[in-house]
Amino acid sequence: MTETDVIIIGAGHNGLTCAAYLAMAGLRVKVVERRKVVGGAAVTEEFYGGFRNSVAAYTVSLLNPKIISDLKLADHGLRIVERRAQNFMPSLDGRYLLTGEGRTRQSLATLSERDASKFDAFTRELEVIADVLRALVLRAPPNLVEGFGAGAIREVINAMGTAGILRRLSLEQQRSLLDLFTRSAGEMLEDVFDHDLIKSLFGFDAIVGNYASPYAAGSAYVMLHHAFGEVNGKKGVWGHAIGGMGAITQAMAHAACGHGAEIELDAGVREVIVERDRAVGVILEDDKSIRAKYVASSVNPKLLYTRLVPANALPPAFLDRIQNWRNGSGTFRMNVALHALPSFAALPGGGDHLTAGIIIAPSLPYMDRAWQDARMQGWSREPIVELLIPSTLDDTLCPPGRHVASLFCQHVAPHLPEGRTWDDHREEVADLMIATVDRYAPGFAASVIARQVLSPLDLERQFGLLSGDIFHGALTLNQLFSARPMLGHADYRGPLKGLYHCGSGAHPGGGVTGAPGHNAAQVILRDHRALFR
Repeated sequence: MTETDVIIIGAGHNGLTCAAYLAMAGLRVKVVERRKVVGGAAVTEEFYGGFRNSVAAYTVSLLNPKIISDLKLADHGLRIVERRAQNFMPSLDGRYLLTGEGRTRQSLATLSERDASKFDAFTRELEVIADVLRALVLRAPPNLVEGFGAGAIREVINAMGTAGILRRLSLEQQRSLLDLFTRSAGEMLEDVFDHDLIKSLFGFDAIVGNYASPYAAGSAYVMLHHAFGEVNGKKGVWGHAIGGMGAITQAMAHAACGHGAEIELDAGVREVIVERDRAVGVILEDDKSIRAKYVASSVNPKLLYTRLVPANALPPAFLDRIQNWRNGSGTFRMNVALHALPSFAALPGGGDHLTAGIIIAPSLPYMDRAWQDARMQGWSREPIVELLIPSTLDDTLCPPGRHVASLFCQHVAPHLPEGRTWDDHREEVADLMIATVDRYAPGFAASVIARQVLSPLDLERQFGLLSGDIFHGALTLNQLFSARPMLGHADYRGPLKGLYHCGSGAHPGGGVTGAPGHNAAQVILRDHRALFR
């Protein structure tokens, strides 16, 4: 048995962020990780001889700039470059939309002059609202508590601070915020734009990692969630970490260890030790016990409370509710080694458009059918695919003259109907995804040298993403803000003393942000100072 101040379950990017802040404050921190490598879903691995890629998480924008600065990630080797074009959306009729600095207005105008005239106002309103919500990302949301005591007073003050931030919005902007939280992206976009590709540009952000139609109520918030990002000080921009997403978590690990944190790999947790209603440590799968003053979990809340914490240690009402925590992203991930770059029929040959997020989702009804197919049949017959070719920006990933690509594919059912299993259909669906890209870029299928395929089941087995959920829980209104992971526990504190949530199942939710880890660390430090002052 060993002892420390804080045990963190999981060495994903949020666990590492939490560890770094706690270690910087002088606490003894030990991170235990089930896999043989740090990073969680933000890892770079070789999937074929000489070809490396970001295995699961695959692009950068949401990583909070304060965390990059505080942890001095650049000093630990992190370098992020912008895409030379942001998004490329081809259609089968030969038209396309290409966005990015100096490109968007002209490309929009070739499709619809009317839409081009409305684009700036729409994006400006989104940006104003996103700016205000950015101020809420690195603070705990107001937490509902029972009774009236110090905790209730603290939350009243917190709620007043949150209200003060929201008051920066005009009344009309507050109305738009309400729309974004409650309406569907589809109906909001159809109120403004005419052309299918322009609506799809925003509609895609509404269904990324969201197993839903763009016409589902609340999907507009997911669209807003993806507007929070920035790269190298430029808001709304997407980029690439040189060396892949693993470069982010390697830098975080170096930052944490540089301040004294310890990381133990191949150390899966079997059980959280609970004594007298307090979490006091963990038992590893090899029976080793580690005791600590505080336990912080970066894993999915449902996984934590249904597999690691003894059921008899939890309040029955809490356990009943967390068992219904909704997971499932509808996501199917592939990484492919390519003999050559693809050539799209809508824009043949090379160019900056191949550094962009290449989105195959030509209309909102197309996205809706993709979701309907998956619900009824297990996977979309005409799937949504985002193709990213990071080797156009990063020559460290593969041999000269070759390329690697990420395929982020939707929609697929987290669990197949009629008792079927993903182990029996993985390759069939992978063939479909390749064929879908080939329809828009003839010859793509023939250029594939090798592929890595991750169904929702594989994402759960490999990374602990329950039902393949990349966000550790759906971003629905009943699982957001003060309700993440549930009312009464939005302050990163679990139902047991000494137990904290530092993963994407806590506010502000999914994406490679580091924010839940940062916020949980501040709460742990506050509790530690109160206990030992």
